[in-house]
Amino acid sequence: MGIADDAVEIRAHGWRTLAALHGIIESALEKDLSAEVGLSVVEYTLLDALNRQDGWHMRMAQLARATALSPSATTRLVTRLEDRALLSRVLCADDRRGIYTELTLAGQQLYRKAKPIHDATLERVLKEAEQQPELAPLARILPQFPSA
Repeated sequence: MGIADDAVEIRAHGWRTLAALHGIIESALEKDLSAEVGLSVVEYTLLDALNRQDGWHMRMAQLARATALSPSATTRLVTRLEDRALLSRVLCADDRRGIYTELTLAGQQLYRKAKPIHDATLERVLKEAEQQPELAPLARILPQFPSA
């Protein structure tokens, strides 16, 4: 194996570690959010993105980027959450082709209920990952949560 091959393997190992940690985190979040507030991880992610707009709204393309979904998957997700009265769509006054999405009061309330569950799960899983030698270096470099 040459130097270039070693570098590729090191990167591949890093990528596998990142994928493993991501899978562990996503699985725990999915379980806890679903059990406690009836949200999937991607639904929470969308509510979180809208909440960070501080009462404002986002275009569908922005939501697709925030959730890492395709435009069609984002539209289906928005429709599901709209059917649950967690968000609403608003036509853009300046561009009638533009559609914005914003949280409803029910969406804001559910987000506020889900956020501590999300944060506690993420903190717990990262602390557990720090105890696993193969995950510890990556888990330790992620920002720490302030005690609430």
